[in-house]
Amino acid sequence: RGERNKYFIAPSPQALRSPRPPSAKLPPSPLTQWRTMCEVTDPMMSEAAMKYLLVRPGVPAPLDPNFCPFILSKRNYLSCVSECTQFGKVGRLEFAVERAGGCCGRDALPVFSEDHDGFDASVIMVCEAIRYMLWQRGGFKITLCGPAKLCAVVTAAYSLEGQYAFEAKTMPKIFGESWSVKTVATVDELPAAKDEPIHCGKVASGCRIAFDLGKSDVKTVAVKDGEVLDSAETEWDVTNPDPQYHYDVIVKAMKDTAAKLPGKVEAIGGSATGAVSANSEATWCDCFPNVPPEIYKTRVVPIFNDIAKNEFGGVPIKVINDGEVTAVAGAQMVGEGALFGISLGSSEGSGYVYDDVSLTGWINENAYNPFDLNPDAPGNPWSPHRGDAAMYLGQRAATRLAKNGGVDLPPEMMPEHPNMNAASHVPHAQCLKKIQMAMNDPAKEPQVKKIYQTIGVYLGYAIAQYCEYLKINNVLILGRVTTGHGGEVMMEWAKKVLASDFPELSHIKFHTPTEHMKRVGQCVAAAALPEL
Repeated sequence: RGERNKYFIAPSPQALRSPRPPSAKLPPSPLTQWRTMCEVTDPMMSEAAMKYLLVRPGVPAPLDPNFCPFILSKRNYLSCVSECTQFGKVGRLEFAVERAGGCCGRDALPVFSEDHDGFDASVIMVCEAIRYMLWQRGGFKITLCGPAKLCAVVTAAYSLEGQYAFEAKTMPKIFGESWSVKTVATVDELPAAKDEPIHCGKVASGCRIAFDLGKSDVKTVAVKDGEVLDSAETEWDVTNPDPQYHYDVIVKAMKDTAAKLPGKVEAIGGSATGAVSANSEATWCDCFPNVPPEIYKTRVVPIFNDIAKNEFGGVPIKVINDGEVTAVAGAQMVGEGALFGISLGSSEGSGYVYDDVSLTGWINENAYNPFDLNPDAPGNPWSPHRGDAAMYLGQRAATRLAKNGGVDLPPEMMPEHPNMNAASHVPHAQCLKKIQMAMNDPAKEPQVKKIYQTIGVYLGYAIAQYCEYLKINNVLILGRVTTGHGGEVMMEWAKKVLASDFPELSHIKFHTPTEHMKRVGQCVAAAALPEL
């Protein structure tokens, strides 16, 4: 490994002393439940594992010099394993992650034996590969096949008391199935890989309404034969624990907009943040964070279907994840499929459509994916892990870089302030405005531009990571972080990353929304989802 030592990233002394990076701890609120600021509980990476997993990217992030992309860590790890010539020191672990409808994800990794100094690296790589699949595709049943000691360690890590307890407790909420992890003796006992693409409507014929549930408002549109007749934004309080409040706000917004149609509503399309089932059930939507769990199951999970049945005469309804709507609208705009849409807004929202513009059927909660293996990587307010994609592909990426990017900030917007390390998006939205203003100041622009260059580096490695499991020919970039010249800088640097470290992906075409798509494209795409 001598040649690779030049890539080794030495962790800070503080990181070696502490099991977690410094972060502001907030007192728990009775009304925040799982959306309370999570404390990072990931153990520190061992020095043995660091030798195999920590690398520097070919295109360094200007304001994040120790950024260690997960995709490069995996590439380096695989290279190290392939070069190991010691007899009996390398094995293979295969795993399956089952989800609803008999669907299943499969993957495999070469692994070091338990008496090899790379064993810790194998544990991390297997566990993170499983976590990646869980948040990209979803799942509630993990089956392992491989070396006994490694399978035992991974099983413990994914237990209800283990390092990945967050996943073990959250996935059953999404799928309504109990969580399990087991080991089998032979590969033949693993369930086969299976995907079931979802086909949605593409034409918004007749009288339709569409809605989008966001963190701050409910957007509604009235569409007649593909033409938007009216649109509205209704503010709401997502922290309200009463499901009837949410039902009433959504229904009123929909009915007010529906009144602008020349006839009765014939179909309803919608999008929401979080996991939405194939049957338009709000299985795990973060627009309702404070509704008590038991009430959530009975009142929130069926809320979309209840609204269609009780308020609109049982007309067809189709609701999908907001990132998926972005991909559907992007494919309609570009005229091609194999498109990955990524919105850099409050967090990362993303989705994918195949060549035929069908959807994956995955949960696409990519903001929770492992993305940066740097031991000093920032924690995620919504999970107990470091280095999640949410902290690199949304406004929190910009705001945590703002200070080093030369933006004048008040004390309450400094990266270390408790306000900036809590679940609320409000201070980050305000800080982003200051970044955008500074970007327009000629005196500050050279340093502020480094914020966007850095996020562009993140974006490039994220695209490469998503290409591991998806055939991507087109990428649509949008969201408030991409507004103005900064968005152009981001795309320029993302392309640099692909050219430098992933030349095989140079065919990927980048797109930004047309004015039509910005105004009504996603609304029309959502309205067209239910087929008549």
